[in-house]
Parts: sequence; C-alpha cells; structure tokens
Amino acid sequence: GESAIMKLSELLSVLDPLPRQADGTNVFLPDAEITAIVCDSRKAVPGALFVCVEGRTTDGHRFAARAYEAGTRFFLAQRMPELPADACVFLVADTRTALADLAAAFYGYPARNLTLIGITGTKGKTTTAIMLYRALCENGIDAAYIGTNGVYFADNREPTVNTTPESLELQHYLRRMADAGVRYLVMEVSSQALLLDRVHGLRFAVSLFTNLSRDHIGGVEHPDFENYRACKHLLFTDYGASTVIVNTDDPQAGYMLAGNSAETVLTYGTGENADFRGTAFESVSLPDRMGVRFVCRSREGSCPVFLPFAGRFSMYNALAVIAVCRVCGVNTANAARSLAHTCVPGRFELLRFPSLPGVTFIIDYAHNGTSLSAVLSSLRAYAPERLICLFGSVGCRTKERRREMGEVAARQADLCILTSDNPDTEPPEDIIAEIAAAFALPGSCPYLAIPDRVDAIRHAVRLARPGDMILLAGKGHEEYQLIDHRRVPFSERDILCDAVKKTTEKDGIPLGHIFP
Repeated sequence: GESAIMKLSELLSVLDPLPRQADGTNVFLPDAEITAIVCDSRKAVPGALFVCVEGRTTDGHRFAARAYEAGTRFFLAQRMPELPADACVFLVADTRTALADLAAAFYGYPARNLTLIGITGTKGKTTTAIMLYRALCENGIDAAYIGTNGVYFADNREPTVNTTPESLELQHYLRRMADAGVRYLVMEVSSQALLLDRVHGLRFAVSLFTNLSRDHIGGVEHPDFENYRACKHLLFTDYGASTVIVNTDDPQAGYMLAGNSAETVLTYGTGENADFRGTAFESVSLPDRMGVRFVCRSREGSCPVFLPFAGRFSMYNALAVIAVCRVCGVNTANAARSLAHTCVPGRFELLRFPSLPGVTFIIDYAHNGTSLSAVLSSLRAYAPERLICLFGSVGCRTKERRREMGEVAARQADLCILTSDNPDTEPPEDIIAEIAAAFALPGSCPYLAIPDRVDAIRHAVRLARPGDMILLAGKGHEEYQLIDHRRVPFSERDILCDAVKKTTEKDGIPLGHIFP
C-alpha cells in the first residue's frame, strides 16, 4: 500500500478517454515505472508522475519546471507546460478528475474495502461525524473519521489542511485505513470538495444532509448560494448513495432529495412523520456537566437521550447519528449510550476551574452569524448571570460574516470582547472596526476591542465573576492562528488554562475528558 509501483502504461490506461502524448501520439512508454503520483512540486522525485492541477489560487502548470528540476520526467496536464524536450507530457481535458482516477488505481482502489458515510451541510458536519465515529467504535465496529478535526483511524490522529483532503491524499488515507482493518469511514464532504472533484470516483453507502444556510460564498469559494447548494446536492445524486438521510426540518431537505440515487430514504427531525423524531427537548445543568435531554421516537419505540452539548441543534446532530447507526446495525439504545459521554474538541468544549468557582468557559468553533447565534441562545437557556462573548473574524475572505457576527453578538451577549481570528494579511484592527460597526445599533451590549487574542483571553479571565458564562468563539479545535500566510501555533485551551493559572496562581483543571 505505502510504496506502490505501477507501469506508466497500466496507470494511464484507467483514464477515459486515454490521454494523448503532447506530440499527438498515443504510444505510452511501455516499461516506465511510476513510484509516486504528486501534484505538489515540492514532493516531486525521480520516478514520479506530476499532475498539473489548477487550484483556486495557484496553477500546477506553472510549477511543472520545478518538478522537472527535482528529477520528474512524466507529466499529466491540461495544456503544454514549459519543459525541456526529454519531458514526457500527457494531455487530458480535466486533470482534477484524472488525478482522482489515477490515485484510486495507484493505491489499489482501497474504497472498495470500506463502507463510506458522507456527511454534508453548512453546520453540524464535524460534531455529527465525530459523534458517529465514536458511537460506531464503541459498538464494536472498526471505524475511521476524516474531516475538519483531522484524520482518526486505529491509533492515528493526523491533521488535514482541508475539511476533505485532495483526492491524492484522500486515496492514500483510504489505503492506510483499509490495510489497518477499518470497515466504516465517516467523512465530512464539503461543498468545496464536491466543486473541486476531491471525492470523484467514490461511492458512498450513506449520504447525510444536516442543514443549509448562507456561508462560503464569494471570493475564492462559491460564486453564489445557488452554486453552493447545487454542489452539496451532488452528494445525493452523483455518488451512488444507497441510503440517503435528511433533516426534514430544514427547508432545503426536499431540494436535496430531488433526483437522489437511493434505495432507502430516512428522515430525522421534530415533525410527526420523521423516521427518527426528537421530542421532549430540555436543557440540563448539573454540577458536573451541562447538556440537553430529549426522547428519540422511532420504529424501535422511545429512547431517552442525554448529550453533553448545548442547544436544540445538538438534538439534530444526535438524531442524525442514531439514524446512521441504525443503518450500520447499531440499535438506538446503544447509540444513545455512546452519545451521553462523547466530547468533540472545540465544539461546545466546557472548561471549569476550581480557582474560579461558578465560572464556565466554553470553547466553540462558531465562526459565522448563524452558528454564533445558535450557541449564544443555547447558553442563554442556562440563565447565566452574564453571558460574555469573545470573538473575531477571518481576514481576507467572507467579509459579510463580520457584520453578521457583530449584530448577533451585540443583541445576544451582555458583553463582547472583539479580537483576532486568523487575520492573515489583513490588519486585525480593520476587521474589528467592521465588526464593531454593528454595535452602534440601538440595544447593543457594551464591547471591548483587544486585537491580540492572548491578551483578550487573559482579560476575559480577569473579568470573570461567579455565575458568568464566557464563550470563546471562532477558533475551536484549531491549533494555530493564520498571520501573514503563516500558521502560528495557538491553542485556545492551553492559553485559557495558562491565563487562569496566572490570574489565580492555582492550577486550572479542565472539566471532563477531552477527546482525543
């Protein structure tokens, strides 16, 4: 699996139509051996096939010469790159789909040994996917996870750059998973992955839809909402899903079901006709934990469910997990038992410290208006003395989020601390000013502007009083800050623990077990 070698002629023969050599012939070098497929010139080596892929911001055709300098002589391209005469160039109409097909063949079609579960939607993908992965593992099923929080399988925990990795990296992971005995793979499938053919050629046994709202629109992402929605829809029509599961409370559920490929359609939600129906929802605050309770009604009868997450949206995530578990042969009661103690890093992650009695900190990835509103209203249900919200917004893209998040926080919190969140090359002060404009509206809460996020967290700790809930929003599981194109190490949890320790001169102990 790890060190595959394939004859060039055999490898290129999987493409349809067959690529033609740049000089117009169709004669492949019959005995040339390919030891690696690469699409990043920094990974190029002698014996590699370099695939020139057009990205959102870069173009692999421009880096072909670098791959040549590193010893690569075989190239797959959409148009002729500038290369010396002894380079062997093959042309195809679309290198993205070709890369996916070649990678699958090179790694021996590992997906054929795995049952793939694809989850798409605007919110809830990561939480639902990790909860499902944990529930399957706990119930004796060898499962793996790929998504925003990285790659989990066997004892491996590895970070990924994209929610859904590029096809080449993805097929490599699938090979390693199949070799490790994994049977089920739970995968977050982003709209970008569908747009950019990262999952091209895969067949999903189950495709799940969580919900849809405006996000990832503009700039290098999706041109408009229609395009965003249409990309999500592909998971239900073009990837052979035999079971489709949708949240019927979402207005886009019907759109997602239109023209689907499934033999079985299952639904979840709060409506009378949902196959997995949530009823009797309530927020619960206990001395050692906070969460929600509800009853799941299905053909198996009624089953009580407790979740260590806040908010009504958590019930939807849990219902989705229970529905997929049912398809995978795990009954509702066993799925519910697993859900009662599942933590997801950076998703409603609760921290309490003996040195700050009565104060609750929440780390959450909420990074747009909709998700921030959902988290703040969930926390309000626990009747805190003060609800304090610390947040920022990313630089250089999705600028419409800034005012959105500002308006939500100004209305729903008692105090806000505006700070940095992956500013990249944009001055944090400029981003904060755009967020702060929303606080000029009548009825807005007070706010502080502290551009350095570490200082902002320390300040929040110093402000804390018994009965306060302090939400640190936007970073969640991320272990870095993006500043000037560089990922600078930054762990919100570590910085918070350190700030509490320095402020109170006692050890801060996070509440509960944090996974992984």
